[in-house]
Amino acid sequence: MSGTIRTKGGHGRLGSVLSGLTVAVGCALFLGGFVWGALVYRPYTVPTDSMTPTLDVNSRVLAERIDGAEVKRGDVVVFEDPLWGSSPMVKRVVAVGGDTVACCDGNGRLTVDGRAVDEPYVGPGLNGRKTASDQDFSVTVPEDSLFLLGDDRYTSLDSRTHLEDAGRGSVPRSTVVARVDAVVWPAEGLLDRPAGFAGLPGGLSEPGPFKTLLTMITAGAVLVFAGAAYGPASRVLNRRTDGRRTGTGSETSGTGTPGTGTPGPAASGPAASGPAASGPGAAATGSAGAGKSTGAGT
Repeated sequence: MSGTIRTKGGHGRLGSVLSGLTVAVGCALFLGGFVWGALVYRPYTVPTDSMTPTLDVNSRVLAERIDGAEVKRGDVVVFEDPLWGSSPMVKRVVAVGGDTVACCDGNGRLTVDGRAVDEPYVGPGLNGRKTASDQDFSVTVPEDSLFLLGDDRYTSLDSRTHLEDAGRGSVPRSTVVARVDAVVWPAEGLLDRPAGFAGLPGGLSEPGPFKTLLTMITAGAVLVFAGAAYGPASRVLNRRTDGRRTGTGSETSGTGTPGTGTPGPAASGPAASGPAASGPGAAATGSAGAGKSTGAGT
């Protein structure tokens, strides 16, 4: 007797339970990842080319909802400042409150508190020389404020454009609504943190839970498909197994009869019996014989 309890559909009851649990866990991971992502991130479309080559125009990004107090140097942030415009803007933080940011040193690099910062995303200018800015400046950033530059230093309208404002081009931390964490279209994944700012006080910020969310969603989708495919796959395998058993049984029945050598029922039928020899034909022969005998006697 088989130890597996089978359902009417032909696959194990235990397998059906496990399949259902797999689908349930997969749905929880998949939907949970999306819900968590919606709570943590905000999607944005980059409106201009001021952040190239890091962010191309019309790139779709996911920006982590954070408080302005969490922002560190090197972060790419989304902020809203009515003095800069009516729509959200995307720029890179190069200095925070209390920093003295200047450009440029002898090698064309930005300096923060006298320390040169390497920025690999900055390209060469019209003269073919790579410089952190095509205009010289030196600013001490007010407390609780941020100094922002675009990665395309030759087209970006950023803090340098507002140097004559009261904040010397800086914006309050409170204007920051999110920090760009990943580029989803084109699919480039997590945004790199620039190592050039790592040696400054406070270091770099940590990435958000983008990788964890992506893992949850992917694993959930795989579990849902795997659990849903169990039933059909099990039925197909059972049909093949039953077909092999049926074929094996037929072959066994067909090979047993010829090997016995036992005469068939037809050998003992009426055609072979004695009464057939004593039929009318035999009687006629006997009469003829009798007649012949009589004639001879006469």
